[in-house]
Amino acid sequence: MTPTRFDFRNPDYREVFAQRAERLRWLRDDPTGERLTNVRAFYATDEGIAHFINDWGMTFDPRLADIGLPTTIPLILFPKQWEFIEWSLGQWRKREPGAAEKSRDFGLSWLAVAMSASLCLFREGLQIGFGSRKEEYVDSTKSPKALFWKGRQFLSLLPAEFRNGWSLKDAAHMRIDFPATGSVMTGEAGDNIGRGDRASIYWTDEDAHLERPQLIEASLSQTTNCRIRISTPKGRANPFAIKRHDPEWIARGRIFTAHWRDDPRKDDEWYERQQRDLDSITLAQEVDLSYDASAVGIVIPQAWVQSCIDLHKKLGFEPRGARVGAYDPADEGDACAFCDATGVLVNSVTSWSGKGSDTLASTQKVFALCDVLDIDEFDYDSDGLGAGVRGDARSINENRKRKIDARAYRGSGAVANPDKPIPDAAPRNEKKLPGEVVRLNADYFENAKAQAWFETRARFQRGHRALEMHLRGEDWQIAYAPDDMISLNSKMPEIGALCPQLSQATFTQSKAGKMMIDKTPDGGQSPNHADSVVIRYAPARKRGKAYKWDAWKS
Repeated sequence: MTPTRFDFRNPDYREVFAQRAERLRWLRDDPTGERLTNVRAFYATDEGIAHFINDWGMTFDPRLADIGLPTTIPLILFPKQWEFIEWSLGQWRKREPGAAEKSRDFGLSWLAVAMSASLCLFREGLQIGFGSRKEEYVDSTKSPKALFWKGRQFLSLLPAEFRNGWSLKDAAHMRIDFPATGSVMTGEAGDNIGRGDRASIYWTDEDAHLERPQLIEASLSQTTNCRIRISTPKGRANPFAIKRHDPEWIARGRIFTAHWRDDPRKDDEWYERQQRDLDSITLAQEVDLSYDASAVGIVIPQAWVQSCIDLHKKLGFEPRGARVGAYDPADEGDACAFCDATGVLVNSVTSWSGKGSDTLASTQKVFALCDVLDIDEFDYDSDGLGAGVRGDARSINENRKRKIDARAYRGSGAVANPDKPIPDAAPRNEKKLPGEVVRLNADYFENAKAQAWFETRARFQRGHRALEMHLRGEDWQIAYAPDDMISLNSKMPEIGALCPQLSQATFTQSKAGKMMIDKTPDGGQSPNHADSVVIRYAPARKRGKAYKWDAWKS
């Protein structure tokens, strides 16, 4: 292994580009071509693959624009990345599988693609496969997160002397061909990846997050001698975790660990930020490589709830915004609940029993509350029995002079703003660091309900942190905006029911590794008071036929 001397925390790529330019000039100044022939022969060896990537590879990181650096940069290997390439090649040579566990954003996916492309450039007759749970994660012409987007980016930025006839114009979906060597990289997604095929090496990306891993175990069983799994942990109940902890696999050197402390871009300050910005389960699982992080945790800790009681008074700001309602319907056994909020201030939550009545009677009560509170619009849970509220509201509005807008919220529906970052409690004045991962709503939440609960969680967490800053005599307004928090009116009659309910819901993960909400852990009753607050602050989907705000008119 040849570790690279480079300041990864304060990267300056000018010298790297200058060295590459000088090496290329040296190669091109030889009219006989002997230098290039010899260099290519070295790069074709197992030892030379990592050197080739380090000498000529490029990578792409759009987050670098935040700190004024170019987004297309040299792929400079730090020691653990160099070791990963050598370990992967060793597994291939031994004709054995392997499992690489990684802290988030370690770059192993880029390395797997770069190593495979380099092998195919210099070796004849290779077939290297890539599989993931979704096609868009394997190949997309528009998404840098796709593996084959990375591969084409890596190849297209190599000097012409090393592309060996490869051209971007010949690109095909889920396939990268290497005409000079006859080698190929192929991609697959779903439950049958690898079935009926043969591969020199087969990579499964985010292996622990595959939706139906047992089907994939069967389909890949005869495909290759060297299947290399790459993943962050996701508990122990999946084949990745089972292989990772198999004593035989450990004894045979089939396990590779890429911990965040092996990444020279990260230090204790970076980790402290992760502690502040991530929930404890995500931190333990995706950063600390814990397989035993609890699958269940409280969404909104009670300490945060208590901090946000009369938060607007504690911090000295005036809540502003529209006065809007939110309605969680119920029938036999549960209580209906209606939240009245002005901007970030929850004025009150009113509940009543749905027993012995129908949805129409409860919807009429909601309209009466809106009249008393001077509210012109309310959101309602349209899942299950709530589906009838739309028709009830339309019927009621037909006989009223003052119309009230009833807007459907579907917790089981798709997330809002799927390609935007998930809500978090990071201070707004805090700049992103190189290597930080931006998690997107569509990749993190199972449905709109999970997204809504985590949006509410983030509001409570921001309020809690702002209050802590205030109590320390710090200027909280630099870090947090009042409109991004939440405040609970201490005078509301049912605050004693609301507060514990806000801390009742727990979260777990789906088979795809997305956050899900369990509102009734251990057989408890549905937290209708809390649900009404969550509905009030749920992120809004785009207006349109599928989610019409003025639903009563349609």
